[in-house]
Order: sequence, then C-alpha cells, then structure tokens
Amino acid sequence: MNDAATLFDACDALLFDLDGTIYRGGDPVPGAADAVTRARGRGTPVRFVTNNASKAPDAVVAHLADVGVPAGDDEVSTSAQAGARLLAERLPSGSTVLVVGTEALADQVAAAGLKPVRTADDHVAGVVQGHSPETAWPVLAEACLAIRAGAVWVACNEDTTLPAERGLLPGNGAMVAALRAATGEAPLVAGKPETPLLRLAADSAESTHPLVVGDRLDTDIAGAVAAGMDSLAVLTGVVTPAGLVTAEPTERPRYIAADLAALDEPAALVAVGPQQAWHVDTGGDALTVTTAGTGEHAGPVALLRGLCDAAWRTGTTAVRAGDTAAETALAELGLG
Repeated sequence: MNDAATLFDACDALLFDLDGTIYRGGDPVPGAADAVTRARGRGTPVRFVTNNASKAPDAVVAHLADVGVPAGDDEVSTSAQAGARLLAERLPSGSTVLVVGTEALADQVAAAGLKPVRTADDHVAGVVQGHSPETAWPVLAEACLAIRAGAVWVACNEDTTLPAERGLLPGNGAMVAALRAATGEAPLVAGKPETPLLRLAADSAESTHPLVVGDRLDTDIAGAVAAGMDSLAVLTGVVTPAGLVTAEPTERPRYIAADLAALDEPAALVAVGPQQAWHVDTGGDALTVTTAGTGEHAGPVALLRGLCDAAWRTGTTAVRAGDTAAETALAELGLG
C-alpha cells in the first residue's frame, strides 16, 4: 500500500456496525451518512452488520432511512441470518428448528430451508435463540427440553444487556445464560464477537479484505480480530481513549479515528503506530508524552494512536504529559 492510499483504498468492502457508528438510537452520527455515500460513490460495497436478531432487514433499512442513510435489504446482515445459516450448515434441509425469538428470526430460519416451530414436540433438530421481549419461562422451558434431547443450539448473540431509554435491560445473553444453567450445554454463537456474522457479511459483499468499522471493542473489534479482518475503532459511541490504551490483544483495532471522516484519510496516518507529531517515552513507570511537531496530524487522536502503539508493545498503560501541548491533548482524551 502506498502512503497516499486511503482507508477506502485499503479494503474491498466496509462492514459497519450500527448503533454508535451510524446512529445513536434515533439520532444520526454526524458525518456517517456522507461517509456511506462516498463509499458507494467509489464503488465500495457496504454492509450494515447488527447483533440484533429481533428485527428483519427491512426494519433495519427503515431505521437507516430515518437517520438519512438509504440502504437496501441486501446490504443488511443480522445475527438472525447468521444463526439460521449456522444451523443450515449443520442440519439436513427441512429439519425442524425451535425458535426462541421474534417472527423475524423465524422467517430467517424458513429462508434457510428449515422448518421453524415453537414447541419441542416436533422432533426438534435445532434450537435458535435471539432476543424477544416476549421470551418468558414457557418459551425457555420448550428450548430446555429440546437442547437436553440433543438439538443443535445456536444463540444469535450473547449480549447480556440491551440499551433502552430507561437504562440497560436484560439482553439475549441473559436468557442464554438461563438455558446454559438449566441444560449444562453451551451454544454455538453467531453474532459478534464470534465470527459467523462478519463472515456472512463479507461473503454477501464478495469481499476478501473487508474493513470492520465499529465503536465497541468487545464485539465489533474483537469480532474482527477473531475473523482475521482489519478494523477501525471510531470514538462516536462506547469506546473511550482509556479503553483503547488498555485494550487486550483480542480487542485491538488496526486503525483509530474520531469518526467516519477518517475513511478519506491516508491509511498509514490512521493506523496505530508511532506518530511524527508526538514522542512517547516508554522508559519508567509511565508513558511520557512530549510534542514532536505541529500540523493537521498533530491532534489528540494522533496522539492516541501513538499511545496505543507504545502501550500495546510495552504493557505500560499509565500516561503523563511532558509539556504543555501534551497536557492539553491528554486532557481532551480524558487521559493523564
């Protein structure tokens, strides 16, 4: 890759997370719609990848339209689709699958050539579990019987919590944990940070070198690392500079940016690594930062890339400023 190659040039498809990356609940992330438009203008396939198994692709498309991002059903990859594909790869066509989740999940099971049912009385060969606010003890009881009888169990995701206006609520992972306790079994998992969902999205775009873009280290970035895909962490959602500096190897992105405008930047500048504008001294009990230059690439996010490089190489995560400019930049990052 030449030094001028942008992040757009560095991949053959963009796999976007949704909440925190493209939108925040019902509000668009500034600049996200423009970034998607530029990708399409360059002929770069885009996929919108979500762990949410409760919504059909057309519902995701409708939400994207509400925040100013036009999309087609074929550009949406959900954990429901990935879960159904996992079962279809392991069961004969027409096999009966007990669905714990919404009708949208049942529709994906049927689309995969399997027969969705709601009770364990039909010689169930598989169980697929996704979030639904209607899931209650009778539903879990049916799944428990089927899993104990030997059915292949797939969880669409293991997100333990679900963000809502009133706060964090039980997610699909909480219900999966209940069945783990009741059966002593562990499911195959389709969603991030496991790899099936991201591989489904890449395959649908006929991509061999996608870029995963997200705001969560424990799902988006960890999934990319597990799948051997490059990733861009953006600071528009959950991830914080402190979380990046202390990230475990399984949750470390190749690129870091403030937002999706970085897709137009040279990939070499957006990559984690030493920065020309900042010097990071790795001696002692803390990383000491001093200014080494000025210009458009001397901002706090550039410093963050240099800090992550040093912290990940040395294991030192404490940070201190060595001059006034560094002190200001670290304060903007919430570090120091």
